[in-house]
Order: sequence, then structure tokens, then C-alpha cells
Amino acid sequence: MKIRRWKLTCCCGQGDPAGRRGFLKTAAQGTMVLAGLGAVGSAEGQVRVFPPPPPPGSPIEGMIDFHVHSSPDVFGRAIDDNEATRKALEAKMGAIILKNHVMETGARAFLARKFVDNKVPVFGGIVLNGPYGINAEAVQWMWRMEGGYGKVVWLPTFDADNHVKTFKDAPEAIKVVDAQGKVLPAVIEVMKVCAKQNLILSTGHASATEALALIKQAKDVGVKHVVVTHAMFTVVNMNMEQMKQAAQMGAKLEIDFLGTLMGPNAHLPFMTHWKNVSAKDNAEAIKQIGAEHFVMGTDLGQTGNPSPTDGMKSLAAGLKANGITDQQIKMVARDNAAAMLGGYSAWVKAGYPTTKR
Repeated sequence: MKIRRWKLTCCCGQGDPAGRRGFLKTAAQGTMVLAGLGAVGSAEGQVRVFPPPPPPGSPIEGMIDFHVHSSPDVFGRAIDDNEATRKALEAKMGAIILKNHVMETGARAFLARKFVDNKVPVFGGIVLNGPYGINAEAVQWMWRMEGGYGKVVWLPTFDADNHVKTFKDAPEAIKVVDAQGKVLPAVIEVMKVCAKQNLILSTGHASATEALALIKQAKDVGVKHVVVTHAMFTVVNMNMEQMKQAAQMGAKLEIDFLGTLMGPNAHLPFMTHWKNVSAKDNAEAIKQIGAEHFVMGTDLGQTGNPSPTDGMKSLAAGLKANGITDQQIKMVARDNAAAMLGGYSAWVKAGYPTTKR
């Protein structure tokens, strides 16, 4: 069946010999015909498929991205600090944490906040890779940076001994434990600073076994907040029992959207060396261990990957599709991190509109 296009598109009956009334009658008939086309199994009954409409509100409002990479950096980044912060503000996020493998980001968090007139909390920290090493003095200067927004201390990542041995990058690198698995004295000194200044200690790219030793030692020293960095990623590779043990010891487990893109078929070469950690994998861990033991990030910002805000939306949707409730998602992606960073009440008092419940 063919529908005469002019019958449906002419304006106010202009050009329709039957006049306005005839046009409306024809249009109504055409609408009925279009409604029935879906039942016709022929080329005439094509179905048009569109992306979903914009959501009525931000699906990640109030959420906190615990792991954002942005430029300036020595690695390719798709967005800079200001762009990451602006996108977080537009999405009405609760906060973001800027991470850089080779320089501290507390100072950058101070500038990023100014860029959006302090309308969204931005935090940073320090990664104890080669430029710093296991250096308690570097941590001391990091938390003293103006604004006090340096909140996270990551133990070595790509310079970690476990990292280079996992990927065969080098024979050895920066160690956090000795040959017997005992946490090294220099690491304990870093932990003492974290305990005294109430900083978050993240385990970086330590192995699962090393991470468990680090958690125990940190708790013994008095560190209140410990996070296992992307616990299920290849370089850490915690299994379910190890994650349960970490949670029982008082650590939080970080899940990240980047894992869902990784694997042998990943679109970026460096990501093919890492195993895929799907939304289903993350959801199963939350179900077995409990939402109160997790924080959520994206680990995004790389050139060629989605933006951090899009990653947060996708991971939240993926968790929900795999049986995690809205309340559990809020706990994982908002409440647990907020408690470590100062809490919502302090932020609302400071005037941050995105933190209101």
C-alpha cells in the first residue's frame, strides 16, 4: 500500500482539492493505516527504531565517581579537569575524584572547583608511583595543599611490583610487602599519615594477597578508610572469598565501568590485556557481599573511551538491569563514598546544591 505523502504533509489543506476537512479526514485515515503497518510482514511495514528520549532528570544525580582520569597528563586524555568537572555539574553529580599516576591532584581539585564556582565538590590525591615512591613526606605535603581537597592516597599503580610482574613490564618495581608478605616500614609510615589526617588509603595495583595484608596493617595503624582499587580487575584479581574477607576487615571494594569495556575484543589495544569485568560480575559481587561494602567509579578519561559521566550512567543502568535496586545503587555510587569524603551534611552546609537528598 502506498500513502500519498502530500496528503499528510501539506499545510492547513493547501493544495488539497478536498479542502481542510478532506485533508483532516485523509490524515486520520493515514494515521490508522500507519498504526497497522507493524502487523504487515512486508517491506511496506518497516519499523523505525530510535534511541530513547532524554531522561526527565539526571540518572546519576548525587553520585560520586571515585576514579576519574583527566588532562593534563602524560597519557592521552579525552577531557581536562575543567571539562570533567563541568560535565559532573551538568549531570548534578555529588562529587568526582581526580586521579593522576604521576602527580598529585589536590591542587588541581582546588582549581577545578573554582571553574564551576564551587558548585560541585572535586577531590584529588596522590599516587605513590616512581615520581614519589613510598614517601610519607610527599603525602604530608599533598594533604596540606590549599583547600584541603587532597583526600586519597593510592599506593603504587603501574609502578607497583605486582603490576610489572603481572604484565611482564619489568623484572621488579616498587614493593609494598617483603618476601614474607609483611608490609614494609615505609608503607606503614604512609599509613600513619593517613590515619592522623583521616585520608583514604587505596591499595593501587597490589595483588589480592598483598591488598589483604595492607588492609590488616592499615586497620592496625588506625586508618579509618581503606579502598581496594578496582578489586576485580586483572592486576588485583580478587576472587569472591577474598573480597568477602576484605569487606569483613572493614575495607571498601571499588567497581569501575572501564572493566566492562576490557577484554580480548576491546576497542583499544591496551585494554585487550585486561580481562572483562561485566556489569553482571559487579552486580553478583554486590549481591553476595553487600552494597554497604562498595564504592563506584569509572576509571575513564582515556582518549577513545566514553566520558566519565556516560560511564557512570552506563554502569548504574547495568547494575539495575542485573538486579541491583535503586537504593543499593545509591549506597554504592553515593553514600559510601560520601561518608569517606566528609558526608552530605557537611557539603550541604558548605552550599553545594548537588548534594541535597
